[in-house]
Amino acid sequence: MPNRILIVQDAAIDDKRLEAILCNASDNFIVEIANSLRDALNRLDIGPVDMIVADLALPDCHGIDTFDRLYCAAPNTPIVTVHNSGDEALALQAMQHGSRGYLFKESVSPEFALQSLRIILLPGKAGDSAFIEKTRAEITLNSISDAVIGTDICGRIDYLNDAAERMTGWSRQAACGHAIDDIMHLINGVTRQPERHPIKTALQQDRSIALEGKAILVRSDGFEIAIEDSTAPIHDSSGQLAGAVMVFHDISAVQELSLKMAHLAHHDVLTNLPNRILLNDRIAQAIRQAERRATSLAILFLDLDNFKHVNDSLGHLIGDRLLRSVALRLSACVRGSDTVSRQGGDEFVILMAEDRHAEDVALTAEKIIAALAHAHRIDRHEIHVTTSIGISIYPEDGIDAETLIKNADTAMYQAKEKGRNNYQFFENDMNARAVERQTIETQLRAALERSEFILHYQPKINLHSGAVAGAEALLRWMQAESGLMLPLRFIAIAEECGMILPIGRWVLREACLQMKRWDEMGLRPGSVAVNISAVEFRRSDFVDGVRAVLEETGLEPQRLELEITESVLMRNAASSTTTLSALKDMGVQLAVDDFGTGYSSLSYLKQFPIDVLKIDRSFVRDIGTANGNGIVSAIIAMGASLNQRVIAEGVEQQPQLAFLKMRNCAEGQGYFFSPPLGAEQYATLLTRPALQG
Repeated sequence: MPNRILIVQDAAIDDKRLEAILCNASDNFIVEIANSLRDALNRLDIGPVDMIVADLALPDCHGIDTFDRLYCAAPNTPIVTVHNSGDEALALQAMQHGSRGYLFKESVSPEFALQSLRIILLPGKAGDSAFIEKTRAEITLNSISDAVIGTDICGRIDYLNDAAERMTGWSRQAACGHAIDDIMHLINGVTRQPERHPIKTALQQDRSIALEGKAILVRSDGFEIAIEDSTAPIHDSSGQLAGAVMVFHDISAVQELSLKMAHLAHHDVLTNLPNRILLNDRIAQAIRQAERRATSLAILFLDLDNFKHVNDSLGHLIGDRLLRSVALRLSACVRGSDTVSRQGGDEFVILMAEDRHAEDVALTAEKIIAALAHAHRIDRHEIHVTTSIGISIYPEDGIDAETLIKNADTAMYQAKEKGRNNYQFFENDMNARAVERQTIETQLRAALERSEFILHYQPKINLHSGAVAGAEALLRWMQAESGLMLPLRFIAIAEECGMILPIGRWVLREACLQMKRWDEMGLRPGSVAVNISAVEFRRSDFVDGVRAVLEETGLEPQRLELEITESVLMRNAASSTTTLSALKDMGVQLAVDDFGTGYSSLSYLKQFPIDVLKIDRSFVRDIGTANGNGIVSAIIAMGASLNQRVIAEGVEQQPQLAFLKMRNCAEGQGYFFSPPLGAEQYATLLTRPALQG
């Protein structure tokens, strides 16, 4: 098969000797002519040739750059260069760049030229397998995702695979012959200063090296890519250094994921605030700084009041959005040097650093309370939330993060016990109360299993006939260690730790069962009233739970009276109306407990399907004073106008009873009639004649 030879020379020179030698040879060469580098490159794009004979002085390119461009376009094709005498240095330089040989124009004889070309072509004919292997290697390099760049011993590029072309923005043809720094501009990702190219180091020190992920490749269009690489020198068959190869890949996505994971490890996913880990680290730093400067810092522990009601009534999605809204308001209340952290749930901790005094901290706490008091508008809801804040000061209340946070947490519980929506500074005697609270919480969790809860029943008396109209079921805790415990000591704790739900279900079921037991004894107990906590009332499954208890126990719905405080009903009046209506449709009696203390709107009272108003004991206690008489009279009159039965709580004296009867109050309960009684004692009470007052 004839050899196809491409002669590249300047047409202006009109030197046809080499062309004539090849055309007249017996080897049957096929000769093609290109008169410029551009023509030669266009020809090579069409298909391969067996040899290139090139003059390096062309109209559109001169010197070694001519060779490098041809070599890059046809790296597997033998190239012989042609020079004027005296250009031996250029001929040798071309040899270093990959030339297979060179000819001088003045000494080109037919015999010498043909012999030289045959010698160069012979290995190509005899080495088809080597060529195939080289081609296979190139195909393999182009199929991998890593970029590969090769250079000669001078650091000039002689190879790029497809991935390298994409990552650098340079084509192989355009890049070949250029210095590595021209094609791969590297900067340090931290300092933004130019980075010494690893290929230069590999060539200089003749050893393999690697970048450690801090290098940034600035592409030809200015786009930056974080890269990781491995660079190694290349040696020829004699062991001499011949060039270098660099393999690298884009690690931008890996770095971004790493940064994201690092951020997530130290920040709360919901609010993006620092989490417990990052907060502890910042507190430790602030303590070290305060210790050196002999200054102070403060920790504020915040818990949202009644946040569980939002989740129970509106759902967790609304609750999450409320937490994000709270996080934004807290961050707006403190300085940039402070840290707002979410600990989990509805708990937040704020580090106030840089020498904060108690007066400054108190002002910030008041600012937070005021900021959170404004309604949070989420979808169609206007949600009101308050917070209880506990405060500890370094170094008085602790010298490490754990102690400061624990003491601020303790002070926060004191704020809750003092009515919520306030702040309290830590005091040493709070620890004893905190320990007691923790003990109660722990014992509460086992109390149901141990059957330690009991119900007492306080009779409600018809003030006109003196007959027992029904009873209010009151929870008591008979502790093995401490004896009888009243709800005042444990109900708030049960609400906060979530135990109020199973306890509330037990109370409702036990009260209904007891009514059925008295029925079976032939007694006439009337109705039973059960207090419902805010946590229970806001549960989406509350109505279904009441229905299930009535079906299980067989108690008629009209004999069950549910007491809900006025403040709970008014917290979300629209939701309350829906729940009350469902209970009313079931036949259950509904009572507003502690009426007069929750600032109800009369329009809502008319809207709620209420059966009973219970006058708060504080107003009954004031009967005999002008203010007390006026309030009680007004409530009784309001109940009559709304067709609601009125019950007076806390009746303890004859004058109170006389006043209530004179004002036509329907029922009363209190120690004047009877204290709360155990089930057996109450059964005895039911057998007695009507009480007279």
